[in-house]
Amino acid sequence: MVFAGACVGMLLFGIGLITLGAVVPELKEKFQLNDMAAGAMFSILPLGILTGSLVFGPCCDLYGYKLMLVLSGILMFIGFEGIAYAPTLLLLKVCIYLFGLGSGAINGATNAVVADISSKDKGADLSLLGVFFGIGALGMPVVLGVLENRFPVQSIVAGVGGLALAAALLFALIRFPPPKQAQGFPIVRSLQLINDKVLLLIAFFLFCQSSFEAIINNWTTTYLMKRLSVAPGEALYALSLYVAGMTVMRLLTGSIFRTVSIKKILFASFIMLFCGSVLLAMAHSFVLAAAGLILLGAGLAGGFPVMLGIVGHRYTDLSATAFSFVLVIALLGNTLVNYSMGVIIQHYGIQQLTNVALGEVTIMFLLSLLILKKK
Repeated sequence: MVFAGACVGMLLFGIGLITLGAVVPELKEKFQLNDMAAGAMFSILPLGILTGSLVFGPCCDLYGYKLMLVLSGILMFIGFEGIAYAPTLLLLKVCIYLFGLGSGAINGATNAVVADISSKDKGADLSLLGVFFGIGALGMPVVLGVLENRFPVQSIVAGVGGLALAAALLFALIRFPPPKQAQGFPIVRSLQLINDKVLLLIAFFLFCQSSFEAIINNWTTTYLMKRLSVAPGEALYALSLYVAGMTVMRLLTGSIFRTVSIKKILFASFIMLFCGSVLLAMAHSFVLAAAGLILLGAGLAGGFPVMLGIVGHRYTDLSATAFSFVLVIALLGNTLVNYSMGVIIQHYGIQQLTNVALGEVTIMFLLSLLILKKK
């Protein structure tokens, strides 16, 4: 029941992020925002997610998962309803932050609780959990396409908020593992995390992994449209194939390949990442570019589950706090490298996307060798 609840939370996380992106045009029109103002407004979202990722760990270790997950669902509910119906721009910004806060916490807490309840194959179970994010991210655009012709976008967003509230009620009914540090939070022990070389290596591996995912998500459509003259609809379809590749690979890793060693999973991942990056760089047709994106998605599938699984094994008594630490570093990578990618593209062209991707693959490969050697 705990695993099922975590899957619901991860599904909600995937659905929520996609739904929020769909409402941007309506919000720009409602509040008369230009592109720069809209971008500034939605820069609040990563800040909220970062805050949620930072606070969930200590809170879960101290008070247990139930409280954090219930509060996260309620925060997402308030965020959705405010985004749908906020009468002022200030209130809208507050609700976007609350949505991000709940999203960051629910993403971290669901991963941490699955690692806690998995005795052996933590990476495999975390891979299965990640499948539900992919289902939400892939399925929601189809649902939105059907519903947009029948209901106002505000009503759809409010309806998704209702799902968040239902998830909070479900979390309240589930018996989660008890708090690990109910007697008091071990501040000295938690500060020792930053001295763990393996944990730092994992954090910077996920820094690269998260930033890799960010540049593919945010710049691939532009790359395909400018390099291959692909129509916007086809570019978005290619990006959905990337998400599908990641989702299917996580499903396979969590089922058929769940007994395969970490070394073999990472080795296969890097082969797919290298081949996918080269294919995307050399592609002169949409088919080859799409194949490269599928390989990139499949290659990135193992990174977070494998590394978080290692963290869960190393810190059984402080797992949520350790997850908080590495996820915050990962999100910083997402933000910093994605911004840097924009600067690089502005000065040197969109073709640099694949060069940066290959550079990140190389760094991740070297970090993984060090992690496997020291763990």
